[in-house]
Amino acid sequence: MYLFWIMLVFLTLYIVMVVKSSDIWNRLFGINLLTIKVVIIIIIIASYYKTAYILDIAIASTLLSFVCIIFSAHFLKERKKRGKRA
Repeated sequence: MYLFWIMLVFLTLYIVMVVKSSDIWNRLFGINLLTIKVVIIIIIIASYYKTAYILDIAIASTLLSFVCIIFSAHFLKERKKRGKRA
């Protein structure tokens, strides 16, 4: 369970990175790292309790995160092309 606590420390650092960052791209990257660490924590919990359905939740969360990051990056790129501040 030491790995779980190490991941929580990194999770806290990524939250600070997202909050303190002034650039939107760094915030997007921090949110991506944050969701990856949350999925890793879910996988650790699933392996600790030996439940397979929690792994399905981790897979669904990963796919949802990926789609949201892609759409957000595309939206910000298009917004920047049009001349609005991103």
